[in-house]
Amino acid sequence: MFKEIFNLVDRIPIFNLFQYITFRSGFAAITAVLIVFLIAPKMIAWLRAKKAEQSIRSDGPQTHLAKAGTPTMGGLLIVLAISAAVLLWQDLKNPYTWVLLISFWGYALIGFFDDYLKIFRHNSKGLNAKCKLIGQFAVSAAAVVYLYFTVDGITLLYVPFVKNPVADMGVFYIPFAVLLLVGFSNAVNLADGLDGLASGLITFVGLTFGLLTYIVGHAAFARYLQFPFIPLSGELTVTCLALTGACLGFLWYNAHPAQIFMGDTGSLALGGLIGVLSLLIKKELLIFIVGGVFVMEALSVILQVFSYKLFKKRVFKMAPLHHHFELKGWTETQVVVRFWILGGLFSLIGLITLKVQ
Repeated sequence: MFKEIFNLVDRIPIFNLFQYITFRSGFAAITAVLIVFLIAPKMIAWLRAKKAEQSIRSDGPQTHLAKAGTPTMGGLLIVLAISAAVLLWQDLKNPYTWVLLISFWGYALIGFFDDYLKIFRHNSKGLNAKCKLIGQFAVSAAAVVYLYFTVDGITLLYVPFVKNPVADMGVFYIPFAVLLLVGFSNAVNLADGLDGLASGLITFVGLTFGLLTYIVGHAAFARYLQFPFIPLSGELTVTCLALTGACLGFLWYNAHPAQIFMGDTGSLALGGLIGVLSLLIKKELLIFIVGGVFVMEALSVILQVFSYKLFKKRVFKMAPLHHHFELKGWTETQVVVRFWILGGLFSLIGLITLKVQ
């Protein structure tokens, strides 16, 4: 919005700053942080008054029982902060802006219904698993089909560390991309089980994707690093920095001991947003490296379920993976910080692909 409002370069040269993606991206991050800081205390108090409390699993680590009574649905804060920052600082004429926002809001709405049923309707299971999956597939399919018919080269598949596309998936790109979005959205949801874990990890992913979006959207940088140049994608840097700022602001209140949890409203929306970003900049497979911890969490659940169904044996003490380490004796803070370190390492590996290909 500000890019259009202050498009007065010919008359007031200082407003030329608003044409620079780097300038607007930095302020998008600051805006998102400030929105969270301004709203969080009142929202936490309101959620406490409404008894919007997170239910705690009785079969999990016993230390978690102390979390009973902590407000959830904090993802509303993140959704509001990212949306406001993007609408203020990103180019609203860029079609990618609306693909991202509408998809983001769609995933957030699914998570909101789930949280709402759990908290205000006292339905411990929340939104029926089948309905939740149908909603995720519907939002994902809508986004992917739109991209399939409007974005040139969207079906090309790039592999990390390989310069040229390895295949043109054609119409098969649609089911591939839909499964990726649904899978990554749920992976982030599974990782949101400890104070600050998901919000800290997403901060690393946001920063990494911020750099990647800027490079693939800049013709000279993309050519030098032998990346595919994707016109208009540079604007997505604003979204990535807004995402980073919102998660950093939320982490202030979500760090141990958490004052608020993001709930499905936040985790499903954030996972979906990152997934759509990966499609737009042709990093569909790199997301499995940059978001490596989320992948580990999801795989731990899949392995646990299959092992128990087939052999009646558990691979882990408890899934997702972070609970396994808690039951092995790690403190919650140790698990979170060590997973953050892993997240940082995965992001560095992802950045290495900038040159090694």
